[in-house]
Amino acid sequence: MAEAEAKTHEAAGQEAERELVRYEAAGGVALLTLDDPPANTYTYEMMQQLDGAVLRARMDEGVHVVVITGGGEKFFSAGANIKMLSEVTPTFKYFFCLHANETLSRLEQTPKLVIAAVGGHCVGGGLEIALAADLRVARKGAGKMGLPEVTLGVLPGTGGTQRLARLVGKSRAIELMATGELFDFERALELGLVNRLFEADTAASFLEQALTYARRFVAPDAAALAVGRIKRSVQTGAEIPFESALALERELQQQLFQSEDAREGLSAYVEKRKPQFKGK
Repeated sequence: MAEAEAKTHEAAGQEAERELVRYEAAGGVALLTLDDPPANTYTYEMMQQLDGAVLRARMDEGVHVVVITGGGEKFFSAGANIKMLSEVTPTFKYFFCLHANETLSRLEQTPKLVIAAVGGHCVGGGLEIALAADLRVARKGAGKMGLPEVTLGVLPGTGGTQRLARLVGKSRAIELMATGELFDFERALELGLVNRLFEADTAASFLEQALTYARRFVAPDAAALAVGRIKRSVQTGAEIPFESALALERELQQQLFQSEDAREGLSAYVEKRKPQFKGK
């Protein structure tokens, strides 16, 4: 066991030198690309890099929307790297899942809109990453979604059981996970797992459509601060008692009342002109 774990850590050290999550930022949008072909499966090293990218986007005052996508034509992500999981100890597996949960919670709680651009198969832990986004857009006909962990004798352990139930309801979520059913993006749209489907001939064309969609939520046309606080109010408010959620809503509103964007929005309304927001 010790020898297997030592080999795993040696391989991990080599993988850590690779760029497994690419980070690009322009025009108020940060693009995070999961890049470990062919299936963009994630290891502890990739999740560490995703965690770092989430924090980088959170702290960048010029970024107001985060888009997460998968590199290549065929996969968003096929989830956790099964070979890696088969070689490590149960303790390593536990802390690996704990860190992945913490990373996705950070993504979910960052007061900036997060969009998963799903241009290929999005299954298992890959779907769990997408579920932690606020919105999901997908390339029509490009792949399958689902949480098939039951076929491995385990459950979706990176928030899948909780986030799927909150999106589609308990009974339907249990059925989808207990059967391990995989379904196309059109079915995902019907279930409410996908917000929009885009038709695109290539992955590059789909990504450009997704980025164009993301830019709808940044300045000067959109009040990005308000969008981020709406996200924060809904994501956190849905998990706490109603009176506490109303108090959170009031506090976030007060933050916005003190912003330049709120002053601009109110002035533009009175002056009957289009507002020019700054994201401040």
